[in-house]
Amino acid sequence: MLTTLAIVFVFGSMVMIHELGHYMVAKWIGVKVIEFSFGFGPKIVGYQGKETLYALRIIPLGGFVKLHGMDAEVDENGRAVIAPINDARSFMNKPVWQRMAVIVAGPIMNFVLAIVLFVGVFAYLGIPSQSNSNLIGSLVKGKPAATAGIQPGDKILAVNQEPTTDWNRLTEVIHAKPDQVLSLTIERANVKQHQIVSVKTEKDAQSGYGMIGIAPEVTYMHASILQSTRFGLERTLDFTKFIMVTLTQMITGKIPADLGGPVMIAQVIGEGAQQGLSNLLGLTGVLSIQLGLLNLFPIPALDGSRLVFLLIEGLRGKPLNPEKENMIHLVGFVLLMVVMIAVTYKDVVRLFVKAG
Repeated sequence: MLTTLAIVFVFGSMVMIHELGHYMVAKWIGVKVIEFSFGFGPKIVGYQGKETLYALRIIPLGGFVKLHGMDAEVDENGRAVIAPINDARSFMNKPVWQRMAVIVAGPIMNFVLAIVLFVGVFAYLGIPSQSNSNLIGSLVKGKPAATAGIQPGDKILAVNQEPTTDWNRLTEVIHAKPDQVLSLTIERANVKQHQIVSVKTEKDAQSGYGMIGIAPEVTYMHASILQSTRFGLERTLDFTKFIMVTLTQMITGKIPADLGGPVMIAQVIGEGAQQGLSNLLGLTGVLSIQLGLLNLFPIPALDGSRLVFLLIEGLRGKPLNPEKENMIHLVGFVLLMVVMIAVTYKDVVRLFVKAG
């Protein structure tokens, strides 16, 4: 039940804030909003406002805002009709810069959501500070240290009998030994004798360092709203840079393209919910940044491709053929669905393999 509520919260907040960005700017520049929906497919419930239908649809994997004149609409006779070019409420009748503002507002709101969530977490928990002691604060599930039986709170006193009195020295020694078996001297609370644990390091694909999946102890210091805001902005910028670098390395082949779909995301959200509200809010912020960045990519059917078409229109001084543009978006949407199905299938297979 907790996982289900967490998934609805995460997907709902990311999608609704994104579509709210489109909606608010469209209203601001005077475009008629025909529909504001969460989800795709058949309508479950809806409320017809003065001119806008607010609806909840059956497939909760996205949402949309339908703007008058943006795409062909169906009249009472079932025919596709493009809004007249002299219609003041039509999206296509607005200047290029205003239409670009409507499109980019969605991704921008995803970044705003991330900032708000990070600021809230920092204001509530405080600013995290990493300890430099040799005490293990947390472990990465499934990695060598956790598999070897090492526990949070253990101290690693030595690696291959080489003293590691602080975290800096500990990581230096481990990083320098990729794909090697290490002998760790462990001190555990309430255990008189030191333990010797053998762990084989993994080689990190990006850095080439040896890794065993451990993290230092983290303490939290009380922060003012001003400090929390600064750290929230910094955290958003850091995650944005990290995601962009990772995606670039995937595209160029420097690291394996290991993409996760809705099933994997739902699993991660469930695990985040089990770890507490602050972890869930932080995870929502990271996923919101990913959604904002993805939508800015020039992929047909996403916001980025519409921005490209508007940029071309601005340079040419006239729009592209609407039918051709709509066909490109349609083909792009179909391809995205195919990729989504393939990634989802991969997620399901991975879960079965893990369960086996």
